[in-house]
Amino acid sequence: MSALSDQLVTFAILAYLVAMISHAVEYALGNVRAVSEKAAAPARELVGAGVGGSGGTVEAPAAGPAETRPSRSAARARIAGRIAAWVTVLAAALHLGAVVTRGIAAERMPWGNMYEFVLTVTLIGVAAWLVVLWKQPALRRLGLFLTLVMVLLLAFAELKLYVQVVPLMPALRSYWFIIHVSTIIFASGIFLLGVVPAAAYLMRAGWEQGRRSFPYTLARRLPAAAGLERLTFALHAFAFPIFTFAVIAGAIWAEAAWGRAWGWDPKETWAFISWVVYAGYLHARATPSIKRNVATWIAVVGFLTVLMNLFGVNFFFTGLHSYAGVN
Repeated sequence: MSALSDQLVTFAILAYLVAMISHAVEYALGNVRAVSEKAAAPARELVGAGVGGSGGTVEAPAAGPAETRPSRSAARARIAGRIAAWVTVLAAALHLGAVVTRGIAAERMPWGNMYEFVLTVTLIGVAAWLVVLWKQPALRRLGLFLTLVMVLLLAFAELKLYVQVVPLMPALRSYWFIIHVSTIIFASGIFLLGVVPAAAYLMRAGWEQGRRSFPYTLARRLPAAAGLERLTFALHAFAFPIFTFAVIAGAIWAEAAWGRAWGWDPKETWAFISWVVYAGYLHARATPSIKRNVATWIAVVGFLTVLMNLFGVNFFFTGLHSYAGVN
Protein backbone atom coordinates (compact mmCIF):
# COMPACT_ATOMS: atom_id res chain seq x y z
CA MET A 1 0.00 0.00 0.00
CA SER A 2 2.86 2.37 0.76
CA ALA A 3 4.36 1.85 -2.72
CA LEU A 4 0.92 2.33 -4.28
CA SER A 5 0.49 5.59 -2.38
CA ASP A 6 3.85 6.83 -3.67
CA GLN A 7 2.88 5.97 -7.25
CA LEU A 8 -0.48 7.69 -6.91
CA VAL A 9 1.22 10.86 -5.67
CA THR A 10 3.48 10.84 -8.74
CA PHE A 11 0.50 10.36 -11.06
CA ALA A 12 -1.40 13.11 -9.24
CA ILE A 13 1.48 15.56 -9.73
CA LEU A 14 1.58 14.72 -13.44
CA ALA A 15 -2.19 15.17 -13.71
CA TYR A 16 -2.03 18.55 -11.96
CA LEU A 17 0.73 19.52 -14.37
CA VAL A 18 -1.45 18.58 -17.38
CA ALA A 19 -4.34 20.55 -15.88
CA MET A 20 -2.06 23.55 -15.37
CA ILE A 21 -0.88 23.40 -19.00
CA SER A 22 -4.49 23.15 -20.20
CA HIS A 23 -5.41 26.20 -18.13
CA ALA A 24 -2.43 28.03 -19.64
CA VAL A 25 -3.65 27.15 -23.14
CA GLU A 26 -7.09 28.51 -22.24
CA TYR A 27 -5.40 31.72 -21.07
CA ALA A 28 -3.37 32.07 -24.26
CA LEU A 29 -6.33 31.42 -26.57
CA GLY A 30 -8.39 33.87 -24.57
CA ASN A 31 -5.82 36.59 -25.23
CA VAL A 32 -5.76 35.80 -28.96
CA ARG A 33 -9.54 35.96 -29.04
CA ALA A 34 -9.56 39.41 -27.46
CA VAL A 35 -7.26 40.78 -30.18
CA SER A 36 -9.11 38.99 -32.99
CA GLU A 37 -12.54 40.18 -31.89
CA LYS A 38 -11.36 43.77 -31.91
CA ALA A 39 -9.84 43.44 -35.38
CA ALA A 40 -12.61 41.40 -37.00
CA ALA A 41 -15.73 43.01 -35.53
CA PRO A 42 -18.08 44.08 -38.32
CA ALA A 43 -18.36 47.85 -38.65
CA ARG A 44 -21.25 50.08 -39.58
CA GLU A 45 -20.37 53.47 -41.03
CA LEU A 46 -22.57 56.54 -41.25
CA VAL A 47 -21.95 58.33 -44.56
CA GLY A 48 -23.01 61.87 -45.38
CA ALA A 49 -24.57 61.09 -48.75
CA GLY A 50 -25.66 57.77 -50.10
CA VAL A 51 -26.06 56.74 -53.68
CA GLY A 52 -28.01 59.33 -55.54
CA GLY A 53 -27.45 61.95 -52.82
CA SER A 54 -29.69 60.46 -50.14
CA GLY A 55 -28.26 60.00 -46.68
CA GLY A 56 -28.20 56.68 -44.88
CA THR A 57 -26.09 54.01 -43.31
CA VAL A 58 -23.99 51.60 -45.25
CA GLU A 59 -22.89 48.37 -43.58
CA ALA A 60 -19.34 47.30 -44.23
CA PRO A 61 -18.87 44.10 -46.23
CA ALA A 62 -18.72 40.81 -44.36
CA ALA A 63 -15.34 40.13 -42.82
CA GLY A 64 -14.99 36.84 -44.65
CA PRO A 65 -12.80 34.07 -43.25
CA ALA A 66 -11.29 36.37 -40.62
CA GLU A 67 -14.54 36.59 -38.71
CA THR A 68 -14.44 32.88 -37.92
CA ARG A 69 -11.16 33.21 -36.04
CA PRO A 70 -12.59 34.67 -32.83
CA SER A 71 -15.24 31.95 -32.60
CA ARG A 72 -12.67 29.24 -33.26
CA SER A 73 -10.33 30.65 -30.63
CA ALA A 74 -13.19 30.93 -28.17
CA ALA A 75 -14.23 27.34 -28.81
CA ARG A 76 -10.70 26.07 -28.37
CA ALA A 77 -10.31 28.07 -25.17
CA ARG A 78 -13.51 26.55 -23.78
CA ILE A 79 -12.34 23.05 -24.69
CA ALA A 80 -8.96 23.63 -23.02
CA GLY A 81 -10.68 24.97 -19.91
CA ARG A 82 -13.02 22.00 -19.69
CA ILE A 83 -10.12 19.59 -20.15
CA ALA A 84 -8.28 21.40 -17.35
CA ALA A 85 -11.28 21.11 -15.02
CA TRP A 86 -11.81 17.40 -15.68
CA VAL A 87 -8.11 16.60 -15.39
CA THR A 88 -8.10 18.45 -12.06
CA VAL A 89 -10.92 16.15 -10.94
CA LEU A 90 -8.83 13.15 -12.02
CA ALA A 91 -5.78 14.54 -10.19
CA ALA A 92 -7.85 15.05 -7.05
CA ALA A 93 -9.08 11.44 -7.24
CA LEU A 94 -5.50 10.18 -7.55
CA HIS A 95 -4.51 12.52 -4.71
CA LEU A 96 -7.30 11.13 -2.51
CA GLY A 97 -6.22 7.59 -3.34
CA ALA A 98 -2.66 8.42 -2.30
CA VAL A 99 -3.78 9.76 1.09
CA VAL A 100 -6.14 6.82 1.73
CA THR A 101 -3.59 4.15 0.79
CA ARG A 102 -0.96 5.90 2.91
CA GLY A 103 -3.30 5.70 5.89
CA ILE A 104 -4.04 2.02 5.21
CA ALA A 105 -0.34 1.26 4.98
CA ALA A 106 0.34 3.06 8.25
CA GLU A 107 -2.80 1.67 9.97
CA ARG A 108 -3.56 5.14 11.31
CA MET A 109 -4.71 8.54 10.14
CA PRO A 110 -2.15 9.73 7.55
CA TRP A 111 -1.07 12.85 9.42
CA GLY A 112 1.88 11.60 11.42
CA ASN A 113 4.66 13.60 9.77
CA MET A 114 5.30 16.66 7.66
CA TYR A 115 5.05 14.80 4.35
CA GLU A 116 1.64 13.40 5.19
CA PHE A 117 0.48 16.75 6.53
CA VAL A 118 1.31 18.54 3.26
CA LEU A 119 -0.25 15.71 1.26
CA THR A 120 -3.55 16.08 3.14
CA VAL A 121 -3.60 19.90 3.29
CA THR A 122 -3.21 20.12 -0.48
CA LEU A 123 -5.99 17.56 -0.91
CA ILE A 124 -8.34 19.71 1.17
CA GLY A 125 -7.34 22.75 -0.87
CA VAL A 126 -8.08 21.15 -4.24
CA ALA A 127 -11.32 19.58 -2.95
CA ALA A 128 -12.50 23.00 -1.79
CA TRP A 129 -11.52 24.44 -5.18
CA LEU A 130 -13.67 21.85 -6.99
CA VAL A 131 -16.63 22.84 -4.80
CA VAL A 132 -16.06 26.51 -5.65
CA LEU A 133 -15.72 25.66 -9.35
CA TRP A 134 -18.94 23.66 -9.28
CA LYS A 135 -20.83 26.56 -7.74
CA GLN A 136 -19.12 29.34 -9.72
CA PRO A 137 -17.87 28.03 -13.11
CA ALA A 138 -16.96 31.57 -14.18
CA LEU A 139 -13.99 31.40 -11.81
CA ARG A 140 -12.42 28.53 -13.75
CA ARG A 141 -9.37 30.50 -14.86
CA LEU A 142 -8.22 30.69 -11.25
CA GLY A 143 -7.43 27.01 -11.75
CA LEU A 144 -4.18 27.97 -13.48
CA PHE A 145 -2.82 29.37 -10.23
CA LEU A 146 -4.35 26.68 -8.02
CA THR A 147 -2.85 23.83 -10.07
CA LEU A 148 0.50 25.63 -10.08
CA VAL A 149 0.42 25.69 -6.28
CA MET A 150 -0.51 21.98 -6.22
CA VAL A 151 2.39 21.02 -8.47
CA LEU A 152 4.92 23.03 -6.47
CA LEU A 153 3.82 21.87 -3.02
CA LEU A 154 3.44 18.20 -3.93
CA ALA A 155 6.74 18.14 -5.81
CA PHE A 156 8.47 19.73 -2.84
CA ALA A 157 6.85 17.20 -0.50
CA GLU A 158 8.02 14.32 -2.68
CA LEU A 159 11.57 15.63 -3.09
CA LYS A 160 12.29 17.09 0.35
CA LEU A 161 9.77 15.84 2.90
CA TYR A 162 9.18 12.21 2.00
CA VAL A 163 9.61 9.63 4.79
CA GLN A 164 8.78 5.96 4.96
CA VAL A 165 5.61 4.86 6.72
CA VAL A 166 6.27 4.56 10.45
CA PRO A 167 4.05 4.12 13.52
CA LEU A 168 2.92 7.17 15.46
CA MET A 169 5.12 8.45 18.24
CA PRO A 170 3.66 7.57 21.66
CA ALA A 171 2.89 11.23 22.41
CA LEU A 172 0.60 11.36 19.36
CA ARG A 173 -1.47 8.32 20.28
CA SER A 174 -4.49 10.17 21.53
CA TYR A 175 -7.99 10.92 20.30
CA TRP A 176 -6.91 14.57 20.42
CA PHE A 177 -4.56 13.74 17.56
CA ILE A 178 -7.56 13.25 15.29
CA ILE A 179 -9.48 16.25 16.65
CA HIS A 180 -6.64 18.76 16.70
CA VAL A 181 -4.71 17.76 13.58
CA SER A 182 -7.78 17.19 11.40
CA THR A 183 -9.13 20.66 12.11
CA ILE A 184 -5.72 22.27 11.60
CA ILE A 185 -5.41 20.46 8.27
CA PHE A 186 -8.90 21.45 7.17
CA ALA A 187 -8.42 25.12 8.06
CA SER A 188 -4.96 25.20 6.47
CA GLY A 189 -6.34 23.68 3.26
CA ILE A 190 -9.01 26.40 3.03
CA PHE A 191 -6.40 29.07 3.78
CA LEU A 192 -4.28 27.55 0.99
CA LEU A 193 -7.15 27.95 -1.43
CA GLY A 194 -8.00 31.40 -0.04
CA VAL A 195 -4.61 32.86 -0.85
CA VAL A 196 -5.11 32.10 -4.57
CA PRO A 197 -8.04 34.53 -5.14
CA ALA A 198 -6.37 36.95 -2.72
CA ALA A 199 -3.25 37.19 -4.88
CA ALA A 200 -5.39 37.18 -8.02
CA TYR A 201 -7.47 40.04 -6.64
CA LEU A 202 -4.40 42.17 -5.95
CA MET A 203 -3.20 41.66 -9.52
CA ARG A 204 -6.62 42.13 -11.11
CA ALA A 205 -7.34 45.28 -9.09
CA GLY A 206 -4.06 46.73 -10.32
CA TRP A 207 -4.96 45.82 -13.90
CA GLU A 208 -8.36 47.48 -13.58
CA GLN A 209 -6.62 50.59 -12.26
CA GLY A 210 -4.56 50.81 -15.44
CA ARG A 211 -1.33 49.12 -14.38
CA ARG A 212 0.15 47.26 -17.34
CA SER A 213 3.41 45.95 -15.88
CA PHE A 214 4.23 42.53 -14.48
CA PRO A 215 2.57 40.90 -12.51
CA TYR A 216 -0.64 42.81 -13.24
CA THR A 217 -0.62 41.64 -16.86
CA LEU A 218 -1.17 38.09 -15.58
CA ALA A 219 -4.64 39.12 -14.40
CA ARG A 220 -6.12 40.54 -17.60
CA ARG A 221 -8.06 37.32 -18.28
CA LEU A 222 -9.22 36.83 -14.68
CA PRO A 223 -12.75 37.55 -13.40
CA ALA A 224 -13.55 41.00 -12.04
CA ALA A 225 -11.64 42.08 -8.95
CA ALA A 226 -14.78 42.54 -6.85
CA GLY A 227 -15.78 38.88 -7.27
CA LEU A 228 -12.28 37.67 -6.42
CA GLU A 229 -12.27 39.78 -3.27
CA ARG A 230 -15.64 38.42 -2.15
CA LEU A 231 -14.42 34.85 -2.65
CA THR A 232 -11.29 35.62 -0.63
CA PHE A 233 -13.37 36.90 2.25
CA ALA A 234 -15.84 34.00 2.13
CA LEU A 235 -13.08 31.38 2.29
CA HIS A 236 -11.26 33.07 5.16
CA ALA A 237 -14.46 33.73 7.11
CA PHE A 238 -15.28 30.02 6.77
CA ALA A 239 -11.81 28.75 7.77
CA PHE A 240 -11.08 31.11 10.67
CA PRO A 241 -13.53 29.62 13.23
CA ILE A 242 -12.25 26.13 12.39
CA PHE A 243 -8.68 27.30 12.88
CA THR A 244 -9.66 28.90 16.19
CA PHE A 245 -11.17 25.62 17.37
CA ALA A 246 -8.02 23.76 16.28
CA VAL A 247 -5.80 26.06 18.35
CA ILE A 248 -8.06 25.63 21.39
CA ALA A 249 -8.10 21.85 20.93
CA GLY A 250 -4.32 21.88 20.73
CA ALA A 251 -4.14 23.75 24.03
CA ILE A 252 -6.43 21.20 25.69
CA TRP A 253 -4.31 18.36 24.32
CA ALA A 254 -1.14 20.07 25.56
CA GLU A 255 -2.64 20.33 29.04
CA ALA A 256 -3.41 16.61 29.03
CA ALA A 257 -0.06 15.56 27.52
CA TRP A 258 2.43 18.01 29.02
CA GLY A 259 0.65 19.44 32.05
CA ARG A 260 0.34 22.94 30.61
CA ALA A 261 -2.02 24.42 28.03
CA TRP A 262 0.37 26.92 26.50
CA GLY A 263 4.13 27.19 26.68
CA TRP A 264 5.15 29.37 23.73
CA ASP A 265 6.68 26.43 21.91
CA PRO A 266 7.74 27.60 18.39
CA LYS A 267 4.71 26.00 16.75
CA GLU A 268 2.39 27.39 19.38
CA THR A 269 3.90 30.83 18.94
CA TRP A 270 3.49 30.81 15.17
CA ALA A 271 -0.02 29.39 15.43
CA PHE A 272 -0.86 32.34 17.65
CA ILE A 273 0.76 34.74 15.16
CA SER A 274 -1.31 33.22 12.35
CA TRP A 275 -4.48 33.54 14.42
CA VAL A 276 -3.77 37.21 15.17
CA VAL A 277 -3.02 38.02 11.52
CA TYR A 278 -6.15 36.30 10.21
CA ALA A 279 -8.25 37.95 12.91
CA GLY A 280 -6.69 41.24 11.79
CA TYR A 281 -7.69 40.49 8.20
CA LEU A 282 -11.32 39.82 9.10
CA HIS A 283 -11.41 42.96 11.25
CA ALA A 284 -9.87 45.04 8.46
CA ARG A 285 -12.28 43.57 5.92
CA ALA A 286 -15.22 44.58 8.13
CA THR A 287 -13.91 48.13 8.63
CA PRO A 288 -15.22 50.48 5.90
CA SER A 289 -12.33 52.92 6.27
CA ILE A 290 -9.74 50.27 5.38
CA LYS A 291 -9.23 49.68 1.67
CA ARG A 292 -9.93 46.21 0.37
CA ASN A 293 -6.45 45.81 -1.10
CA VAL A 294 -4.90 46.60 2.30
CA ALA A 295 -7.10 44.01 3.98
CA THR A 296 -6.25 41.46 1.29
CA TRP A 297 -2.54 41.99 1.81
CA ILE A 298 -3.10 41.06 5.46
CA ALA A 299 -4.67 37.77 4.29
CA VAL A 300 -1.61 37.07 2.14
CA VAL A 301 0.67 37.76 5.12
CA GLY A 302 -1.50 35.37 7.14
CA PHE A 303 -0.76 32.55 4.73
CA LEU A 304 2.94 33.36 4.85
CA THR A 305 2.78 32.83 8.63
CA VAL A 306 1.10 29.46 7.99
CA LEU A 307 3.96 28.51 5.68
CA MET A 308 6.44 29.64 8.31
CA ASN A 309 4.74 27.45 10.89
CA LEU A 310 4.71 24.49 8.54
CA PHE A 311 8.17 24.74 6.98
CA GLY A 312 10.26 27.33 8.81
CA VAL A 313 9.56 26.12 12.33
CA ASN A 314 10.08 22.46 11.39
CA PHE A 315 13.37 23.08 9.61
CA PHE A 316 14.96 25.77 11.79
CA PHE A 317 13.55 25.29 15.30
CA THR A 318 13.11 22.47 17.76
CA GLY A 319 10.36 22.05 20.28
CA LEU A 320 7.79 19.77 21.80
CA HIS A 321 6.03 19.48 18.43
CA SER A 322 9.07 17.95 16.70
CA TYR A 323 8.31 14.38 15.72
CA ALA A 324 9.41 11.96 12.99
CA GLY A 325 12.41 13.80 11.63
CA VAL A 326 11.21 16.87 9.69
CA ASN A 327 7.75 16.63 11.27
